[in-house]
Amino acid sequence: MLKKIANLERGVVLVTGDAKKLARIFLNAWLSRGYTFLVEYLPFEVNYPENVFIGNIEEGVEFDGYLIYSLLSRSKMERKKYYSFITARRDRLILIYEPKYFKDSLFKYDIKELIDYLVSYKRETMGMDRVDVYRLEEGRVIEKKSYVRRF
Repeated sequence: MLKKIANLERGVVLVTGDAKKLARIFLNAWLSRGYTFLVEYLPFEVNYPENVFIGNIEEGVEFDGYLIYSLLSRSKMERKKYYSFITARRDRLILIYEPKYFKDSLFKYDIKELIDYLVSYKRETMGMDRVDVYRLEEGRVIEKKSYVRRF
């Protein structure tokens, strides 16, 4: 399911748990196809910096994709503004990068209706990383896959 996300042409992907490596892989895959992205804040380096523009989402210029940083940590009023922004651009790629870990608790937020994929990363204390990937439609889980990496 991670390959499906990397090959998306449109949709909303929420990455939680400070999964910089996964978010970088997705963004680099999209940038390698020549897509241009507007990012509010870029928490990692990308392979195609010439296709990344840093600025406010209210710029007025349309881009192929957007990276929104730490959306769920913002105030309720600010989240509503972003929700309407996302709704108006469902035909684009939108990557929401959330440093905090959200999985089941995400379903109490209104954003569950807007996202197509949820990628939750968690580093377990038992010497492993766990990634849970959910495909959502209208706020309901359609498909779920878990990946575990031991180190």
